[in-house]
Parts: sequence; structure tokens; C-alpha cells
Amino acid sequence: MKFIILGKNIDVTEGLRNAVEDKIGKLEKYFTPETEVHVTLSVEKDRQKIEVTIPVKGNIIRSEQVSNDMYVSIDLVEEIIERQLKKYKKKLVDHKQSNSFFKQDFIEKEYMDEEEIKIIRTKRFDIKPMYPEDACIQMELLGHNFFVFNNAETDQVNVVYKRKGNTYGLIEPEF
Repeated sequence: MKFIILGKNIDVTEGLRNAVEDKIGKLEKYFTPETEVHVTLSVEKDRQKIEVTIPVKGNIIRSEQVSNDMYVSIDLVEEIIERQLKKYKKKLVDHKQSNSFFKQDFIEKEYMDEEEIKIIRTKRFDIKPMYPEDACIQMELLGHNFFVFNNAETDQVNVVYKRKGNTYGLIEPEF
């Protein structure tokens, strides 16, 4: 793997460079040697952020992690990317996509998917026309974080949701 490591508001010391190459280097078992790994380390106040981007044939494997310690962020990002790779591998096999960026033993090995998406419940309900403000009140009465409704002003299905600081958001379709 070829590492391209950049720093924003931080000097990329030899220690940080080694930590990144050691931790992210564990992913080397999945990739061919010519695969590029773009790493950006940045600091904003007490936020230590790492962004890792690995371009692979038409897709991007990417993760960013923030903590108050850069070394913790580096550890976290490696775990997330490894999880993404296992999901992406399943997609490669299912869709017979080009896998020239990955080592053959990674493609052939079976992995348990701990985080497979399973829909376990389906709800059906009437969507009544109402104004967004009324939908927010209804959401609060139900104790939910979001509420789906038919907007009386636009006659389209919208979603209101609760934001931080006791504010609300509105999601409208764009055509």
C-alpha cells in the first residue's frame, strides 16, 4: 500500500506517520501493493480528526474519526474501514464487479457479517395532510424523533425530525 499522508493545522511527525502506517497497514492483507491510501490528519481546537480515503475502481472506501487524541482516532478509523471492506467484499462477489484492487484470498475468504441490515418491523399508517408545524406537535405527542406526513401546502410526503437544541428539521423531496 502506498500512503499519502497530509496534515492540516498539525505537523505530521514521524511518530504519527508510523502510527498511521502501522495501524492502517494492517489492512494491507486486503489490498494489492499499488493501492493508494490518502490520509489527512487535522486538528481543530481539541478535536483530533483523521480522514482515510482509499479509491478502488469506481468506488471509494472512506472513513473519518474524531476524538481528543489522534492515536485513538487512528485506531478507530482502522476498525471502521475493515468493517466496510467486509461489506464491500460481499457486494463485489454478489455483483461480480472488478476486484483488481484486492488480494484474491480476501475475495475468496468467507466473513461473518456482524452488521447485516435486517428490517424486523414494518409499520403502515394513513398519512393525513397537515402543516409542518402541526407535524412537529404530533411528533412530540408520540415521543418520536421524526414524523412522516403529507404536507398540506405542497401535497407531498415530507418528514420532520428533531434536532439538537430543541429545534426541528424538515425533509422535502426534490424533483
